[in-house]
Amino acid sequence: MQHDFVNALPRAARALLGATALIVGLSAPAFAQEQIKLKLHHFLGPKSPAQTQMLEPWAERIEEASNGRVDIEIFPSMSLGGRPPELIRQARDGVVDIIWTVNGYTAGLFPRSEVFELPFIHTNDPVATNLAMREMFDDYLAEEYDGVKVLFNHVHAGQAIHMVDTPVRKPADLEGKQMRIPTRTGAWVVEALGASPVSMPVPDLPQALSRKVVDGAFIPWEIIPALKLQDLTDYQIEGADMTRFGTTTFQVSMNQAKWDSLPEDIQQIFLDNSGEDWVREVGEIWREIDNGGIKLAVEAGNEHITLTPEETEAFQTTLEPVVDRWIEEVSAKGIDGQALVEAARAAIAKHSATN
Repeated sequence: MQHDFVNALPRAARALLGATALIVGLSAPAFAQEQIKLKLHHFLGPKSPAQTQMLEPWAERIEEASNGRVDIEIFPSMSLGGRPPELIRQARDGVVDIIWTVNGYTAGLFPRSEVFELPFIHTNDPVATNLAMREMFDDYLAEEYDGVKVLFNHVHAGQAIHMVDTPVRKPADLEGKQMRIPTRTGAWVVEALGASPVSMPVPDLPQALSRKVVDGAFIPWEIIPALKLQDLTDYQIEGADMTRFGTTTFQVSMNQAKWDSLPEDIQQIFLDNSGEDWVREVGEIWREIDNGGIKLAVEAGNEHITLTPEETEAFQTTLEPVVDRWIEEVSAKGIDGQALVEAARAAIAKHSATN
């Protein structure tokens, strides 16, 4: 019956109908092939600033620039399974397409990138450190990211000290304390201060503080609202001029095979939205988030202690052996640790001066 109806149409109408059918038939499969759905997996909650202020805007920009050809679905809170230390393996194995993770969750896997975590390499400027990491990536860092395409690296504002009930103004105030830290270089910082390091992913910290498994933590201010640390600690301590005691390096990376399968124009969209301007913006985002975190803690009645320059220098003197320890360890593995330290300090100083 449908055939009789078509034959009954005027010749021009039949031609137009046929042309329309041909266009639809050709374009529908092509559109289906162009629709690229990607899963982004990470360890913090859906309302964390990392998701709402960094990952979501980044994904939306890429989707918009691709005119909808890319669809990035974000899965927070390890909702696709596994523990935070497994994220890099999930990306390398293709279990997920993209991950945001802490490099230090897999100790020793990213030794070159660790240089930026060392105390007083990164001091107080996440923008400068982000730009330094990007500048040094190809020549110094790239080889340790086998199996993934790094879209961007970044740091947070840096490790400050959160204490349940002990004010801290000098290294000796931490002697004998149990302190949470996410990375092995952070563990060395804790040991150099005479405390005992307790390594755990950040989602486990609130319970550890409430049960006094740890006396405090080295972690930035930005996490205070997400973990309600203002209710679990009394003191927040940082160095003079917002100086921190090391930082944490992060990566947003895609499975290498998935990256290689993307059309070149889609790859370029990712690169255009993950470059120098973006890592600068990420540093500004994390600084602003950090400022909001400490504001919340102070408003809740916590004491924000800013060390004097002399007190800060005492910490620097105590922690300088951590840098020497790192240089010695990575040099034994064939990595020129001294050259990395010098390059990182120079790059950060350069970008701090131009910020």
